[in-house]
Amino acid sequence: MTTRHLYLARHGAADAFGELTDTGRRQVGLLGERLAGVPVDVVWHSPLPRAAASARELARHLPDVPVIEAAELVDHVPYVPAAAETPPSWAGFFDGYDDAEAASGQRLAEALVARFAKVTGSTVRAPRPTHEVLVTHAYPIAWLVRHALDAPPSRWLGLNSANTALTVIEYRDALPPTIVMFNDMSHLPPDLRWTGFPGGVRP
Repeated sequence: MTTRHLYLARHGAADAFGELTDTGRRQVGLLGERLAGVPVDVVWHSPLPRAAASARELARHLPDVPVIEAAELVDHVPYVPAAAETPPSWAGFFDGYDDAEAASGQRLAEALVARFAKVTGSTVRAPRPTHEVLVTHAYPIAWLVRHALDAPPSRWLGLNSANTALTVIEYRDALPPTIVMFNDMSHLPPDLRWTGFPGGVRP
Protein backbone atom coordinates (compact mmCIF):
# COMPACT_ATOMS: atom_id res chain seq x y z
CA MET A 1 0.00 0.00 0.00
CA THR A 2 1.39 3.39 -1.00
CA THR A 3 1.31 6.12 1.64
CA ARG A 4 1.37 9.82 0.91
CA HIS A 5 2.92 11.81 3.75
CA LEU A 6 2.12 15.53 3.84
CA TYR A 7 4.31 17.73 6.05
CA LEU A 8 2.34 20.95 6.51
CA ALA A 9 4.18 24.01 7.76
CA ARG A 10 3.08 27.58 8.19
CA HIS A 11 5.58 30.07 6.76
CA GLY A 12 8.15 31.72 9.04
CA ALA A 13 7.33 34.88 10.97
CA ALA A 14 6.83 37.84 8.65
CA ASP A 15 6.54 41.60 8.98
CA ALA A 16 3.54 43.77 8.15
CA PHE A 17 4.58 43.79 4.47
CA GLY A 18 4.65 40.00 4.23
CA GLU A 19 8.45 39.69 4.19
CA LEU A 20 10.28 37.16 6.34
CA THR A 21 11.87 38.61 9.46
CA ASP A 22 15.15 37.45 10.99
CA THR A 23 13.06 35.41 13.40
CA GLY A 24 11.20 33.85 10.48
CA ARG A 25 14.44 32.87 8.74
CA ARG A 26 15.76 31.28 11.93
CA GLN A 27 12.52 29.35 12.33
CA VAL A 28 12.63 28.07 8.76
CA GLY A 29 16.28 27.08 9.10
CA LEU A 30 15.49 24.97 12.15
CA LEU A 31 12.55 23.35 10.38
CA GLY A 32 14.88 22.60 7.48
CA GLU A 33 17.33 20.90 9.81
CA ARG A 34 14.50 18.79 11.17
CA LEU A 35 13.25 17.77 7.73
CA ALA A 36 16.75 17.07 6.39
CA GLY A 37 16.43 13.52 7.70
CA VAL A 38 13.19 12.90 5.79
CA PRO A 39 13.30 11.58 2.18
CA VAL A 40 11.43 14.63 0.87
CA ASP A 41 10.27 14.34 -2.75
CA VAL A 42 9.05 17.89 -3.30
CA VAL A 43 8.41 21.19 -1.51
CA TRP A 44 5.17 22.91 -2.52
CA HIS A 45 4.51 26.50 -1.48
CA SER A 46 1.88 29.20 -1.55
CA PRO A 47 2.35 32.01 -4.12
CA LEU A 48 2.55 34.65 -1.36
CA PRO A 49 6.04 36.09 -0.72
CA ARG A 50 6.32 34.97 2.93
CA ALA A 51 5.62 31.36 1.95
CA ALA A 52 7.76 31.42 -1.20
CA ALA A 53 10.72 32.85 0.76
CA SER A 54 10.22 30.22 3.47
CA ALA A 55 10.26 27.45 0.87
CA ARG A 56 13.52 28.77 -0.62
CA GLU A 57 15.14 28.91 2.82
CA LEU A 58 13.86 25.41 3.55
CA ALA A 59 15.30 24.08 0.31
CA ARG A 60 18.81 25.04 1.44
CA HIS A 61 18.58 22.03 3.77
CA LEU A 62 17.04 19.73 1.14
CA PRO A 63 19.51 19.55 -1.77
CA ASP A 64 18.10 18.56 -5.17
CA VAL A 65 14.49 18.61 -3.93
CA PRO A 66 12.23 20.51 -6.37
CA VAL A 67 10.47 23.60 -5.03
CA ILE A 68 7.16 24.30 -6.77
CA GLU A 69 4.46 26.93 -6.37
CA ALA A 70 0.90 25.67 -5.85
CA ALA A 71 -1.92 28.19 -6.17
CA GLU A 72 -4.18 26.08 -3.94
CA LEU A 73 -1.92 26.79 -0.93
CA VAL A 74 -2.59 30.54 -0.96
CA ASP A 75 -3.92 32.12 2.23
CA HIS A 76 -7.72 32.13 2.09
CA VAL A 77 -10.85 31.69 4.20
CA PRO A 78 -11.99 28.19 3.24
CA TYR A 79 -15.50 28.35 4.64
CA VAL A 80 -17.65 31.21 5.90
CA PRO A 81 -19.97 29.76 8.55
CA ALA A 82 -23.56 30.72 9.10
CA ALA A 83 -24.33 32.78 12.20
CA ALA A 84 -25.49 29.68 14.10
CA GLU A 85 -22.15 27.95 13.38
CA THR A 86 -19.96 30.85 14.42
CA PRO A 87 -18.43 30.73 17.91
CA PRO A 88 -18.98 33.93 19.92
CA SER A 89 -15.23 34.68 19.90
CA TRP A 90 -15.34 34.88 16.09
CA ALA A 91 -18.35 37.19 15.97
CA GLY A 92 -17.63 40.04 13.60
CA PHE A 93 -14.67 38.34 11.91
CA PHE A 94 -16.68 37.53 8.80
CA ASP A 95 -18.38 40.93 8.53
CA GLY A 96 -17.91 42.19 5.01
CA TYR A 97 -17.49 38.79 3.34
CA ASP A 98 -20.00 38.76 0.52
CA ASP A 99 -21.36 35.70 -1.27
CA ALA A 100 -18.83 35.97 -4.10
CA GLU A 101 -15.86 36.05 -1.70
CA ALA A 102 -17.24 33.13 0.29
CA ALA A 103 -17.78 31.10 -2.88
CA SER A 104 -14.27 31.87 -4.10
CA GLY A 105 -12.77 30.72 -0.81
CA GLN A 106 -14.81 27.54 -0.89
CA ARG A 107 -13.65 26.76 -4.44
CA LEU A 108 -10.03 27.18 -3.35
CA ALA A 109 -10.64 24.90 -0.37
CA GLU A 110 -12.14 22.24 -2.64
CA ALA A 111 -9.18 22.51 -5.02
CA LEU A 112 -6.76 22.21 -2.08
CA VAL A 113 -8.38 18.97 -0.95
CA ALA A 114 -8.65 17.60 -4.48
CA ARG A 115 -4.95 18.13 -5.15
CA PHE A 116 -3.35 17.17 -1.87
CA ALA A 117 -5.71 15.26 0.43
CA LYS A 118 -5.50 11.81 -1.17
CA VAL A 119 -2.91 9.34 -2.40
CA THR A 120 -4.03 9.46 -6.02
CA GLY A 121 -3.65 13.24 -6.08
CA SER A 122 0.13 13.02 -5.70
CA THR A 123 2.19 14.15 -8.68
CA VAL A 124 5.14 12.14 -7.36
CA ARG A 125 4.90 8.74 -9.04
CA ALA A 126 6.84 6.03 -7.26
CA PRO A 127 6.16 2.51 -5.92
CA ARG A 128 7.03 3.69 -2.41
CA PRO A 129 5.76 6.13 0.17
CA THR A 130 5.95 9.76 -0.91
CA HIS A 131 6.96 12.66 1.32
CA GLU A 132 5.80 16.16 0.37
CA VAL A 133 6.29 19.41 2.26
CA LEU A 134 3.59 22.08 1.94
CA VAL A 135 4.63 25.58 3.01
CA THR A 136 1.41 27.46 3.43
CA HIS A 137 -0.71 29.43 5.93
CA ALA A 138 -2.74 28.78 9.06
CA TYR A 139 -6.14 28.58 7.37
CA PRO A 140 -5.26 26.00 4.67
CA ILE A 141 -3.59 23.86 7.35
CA ALA A 142 -6.71 24.11 9.51
CA TRP A 143 -8.87 23.12 6.55
CA LEU A 144 -6.77 20.04 5.72
CA VAL A 145 -6.81 18.95 9.38
CA ARG A 146 -10.58 19.46 9.54
CA HIS A 147 -10.97 17.44 6.34
CA ALA A 148 -8.77 14.62 7.66
CA LEU A 149 -10.95 14.43 10.78
CA ASP A 150 -14.14 14.49 8.68
CA ALA A 151 -15.31 17.28 10.98
CA PRO A 152 -18.07 19.82 10.16
CA PRO A 153 -16.90 22.61 7.82
CA SER A 154 -17.02 25.26 10.54
CA ARG A 155 -14.58 23.26 12.68
CA TRP A 156 -11.60 24.79 10.89
CA LEU A 157 -12.18 27.74 13.21
CA GLY A 158 -9.90 27.54 16.20
CA LEU A 159 -7.30 25.27 14.58
CA ASN A 160 -4.34 27.63 14.53
CA SER A 161 -0.69 26.93 13.71
CA ALA A 162 2.45 28.68 14.89
CA ASN A 163 5.03 29.85 12.37
CA THR A 164 6.98 26.82 11.04
CA ALA A 165 5.13 24.44 13.37
CA LEU A 166 4.84 21.00 11.80
CA THR A 167 1.62 19.11 11.09
CA VAL A 168 1.84 15.68 9.45
CA ILE A 169 -1.02 13.85 7.75
CA GLU A 170 -0.76 10.43 6.10
CA TYR A 171 -3.04 9.28 3.28
CA ARG A 172 -3.46 5.64 2.25
CA ASP A 173 -5.83 4.15 -0.30
CA ALA A 174 -9.12 2.86 1.12
CA LEU A 175 -8.30 4.09 4.65
CA PRO A 176 -9.16 7.32 6.47
CA PRO A 177 -6.35 9.88 6.82
CA THR A 178 -4.09 9.70 9.85
CA ILE A 179 -3.05 12.86 11.69
CA VAL A 180 0.42 11.99 12.94
CA MET A 181 1.07 15.33 14.63
CA PHE A 182 -0.39 18.81 14.81
CA ASN A 183 1.33 22.15 15.41
CA ASP A 184 4.53 20.51 16.68
CA MET A 185 7.21 23.08 17.61
CA SER A 186 9.82 20.76 19.12
CA HIS A 187 12.45 21.93 16.61
CA LEU A 188 12.13 25.52 17.89
CA PRO A 189 13.68 26.91 21.07
CA PRO A 190 11.23 28.59 23.48
CA ASP A 191 11.92 32.11 22.21
CA LEU A 192 10.91 31.16 18.65
CA ARG A 193 7.71 29.32 19.52
CA TRP A 194 4.13 30.58 19.41
CA THR A 195 4.73 33.38 16.89
CA GLY A 196 1.72 33.77 14.66
CA PHE A 197 -0.66 33.47 17.62
CA PRO A 198 -2.27 36.29 19.56
CA GLY A 199 -0.20 37.47 22.51
CA GLY A 200 -0.58 35.73 25.84
CA VAL A 201 0.95 33.22 28.20
CA ARG A 202 2.14 30.06 26.44
CA PRO A 203 3.10 26.68 27.94
